[in-house]
Amino acid sequence: MSDESPKPKKVLNKSKVKTPMREQEAAARIFNFEEVPLGYNEQEATQEALRCIDCKDKPCVAGCPVGIDIPAFLKLVGDKDFEGALRKIKEKNFLPAICGRVCPQEDQCEMVCTLNRPDKGREAGGIGRVERFLGDYAMEHNLTITPTVAPATGKRVAIIGSGPAGLTAASDLAQKGHAVTVFEALHKPGGVLFYGIPQFRLPKEILMREVEGLRDMGVEFVMNYPVGKAESLDSVRERFDVVFVSTGAGLPWFLGIPGENLNGVYSANEFLTRVNLMGGYKFPDGADTPVKKIKRIAVIGAGNTAMDSARTAKRLQPEVVYLVYRRSRLEMPARVEEIHHAEQEGVEFNLLHSPLEIVNDGKGAVGAIRCQEMELGEPDASGRRKPVAIEGKVREFAVDTVVIAIGQGPNPLLTADCPELARDPKKGTILINDVMQTSLPNVFAGGDIVTGGATVILAMGQGRVAADAMHRYLMTGDPRDPFAQAGGSGVCPNLT
Repeated sequence: MSDESPKPKKVLNKSKVKTPMREQEAAARIFNFEEVPLGYNEQEATQEALRCIDCKDKPCVAGCPVGIDIPAFLKLVGDKDFEGALRKIKEKNFLPAICGRVCPQEDQCEMVCTLNRPDKGREAGGIGRVERFLGDYAMEHNLTITPTVAPATGKRVAIIGSGPAGLTAASDLAQKGHAVTVFEALHKPGGVLFYGIPQFRLPKEILMREVEGLRDMGVEFVMNYPVGKAESLDSVRERFDVVFVSTGAGLPWFLGIPGENLNGVYSANEFLTRVNLMGGYKFPDGADTPVKKIKRIAVIGAGNTAMDSARTAKRLQPEVVYLVYRRSRLEMPARVEEIHHAEQEGVEFNLLHSPLEIVNDGKGAVGAIRCQEMELGEPDASGRRKPVAIEGKVREFAVDTVVIAIGQGPNPLLTADCPELARDPKKGTILINDVMQTSLPNVFAGGDIVTGGATVILAMGQGRVAADAMHRYLMTGDPRDPFAQAGGSGVCPNLT
């Protein structure tokens, strides 16, 4: 007879709703740039992980662009094996602290979660919240999990752009034994993760820790080096065996209305870069590049970038922050959480308003913004109801600053330097085949430079697909997996 006592049976958490996450109070957080959601502690993470029923089909795995084994890491968290869970998640995603904060899980893995039954009052598992906990746990316990690096292959890889697609490709290729160099145009690595996402959503020390993990794997970073100006793409192609272009979507779109050239008009890219990358809000004591002193500001748009801009503006202590959007709340593309936080913080939503003109104050600066009032008509090509002007209804908002956050297109700096690199004639995005290969055989591309503005995790997924194809190209001369089914890469080709 065995003397071993049977292990107690793990009891699932049958709660219908996610374990709540603590947050900074809105009245306090609008006076600082500290993080708003405070994350789970060990008990909260364990309780949320125990809501997973480990269903047979595991739709959450298919819903994850990088294919994380979500039930497996949740089971390990439920067992309080946090280091094991972190190792499991890092098999597919080396940025859990980042993705747990900024990825739209509600539209991906959590949307298809078996628990997600709003009609029965049941919420999806808090996958992103537990993922964030694991990333934070690693930092709090100084736990470094560096993937095994294969023996050196002697092959050299250039990654152009250090955003999520570039960082993912760099990690995967370094693990495969290739010498990887990342070229970044700005003075800090991370791309949109650094300049585009505010500190209160993604603390920069978290991003820098993940970058240091890549350096530990042997990845070299070359900063202040805009390929296309500092060096041509053709020159980089000659120096390296293969190149991955992941320069993002850094070209802002504008409205095309009178007054966009007035002093006090920013693109969201410039506004967020001045604050996030250059620390302009700390001028003159902690930064050399100021942000204009704002009294009244209008942010145009309703996506995540618009919410980031409006919430950033609120922390600069203006009298009022307006959010101006031409559709209704139902059509707002931003994450529900970001909309909720903006409202809590006092951002004034002005929906069904479309800008007509930015009004000159008589001195070459912004004095007001004039808007057409709208109503919703029939759905347009996007599936959303089209805004239609209400005749004779025009409203003017007195403001001294306008931030335009209606989207952005591919960064043209590199592609303008290389006309033989095939691009979409309308969108300017780089054209690729089913394995992320461009019209230049040793050049691959991924992320927003291919898709236009998209999500962090989608860009990471493309970086992973490209890294696998680049590895095959380096080792065999053929980027395709001979054992894969047609279309099995999960990437939709646009190169014909």
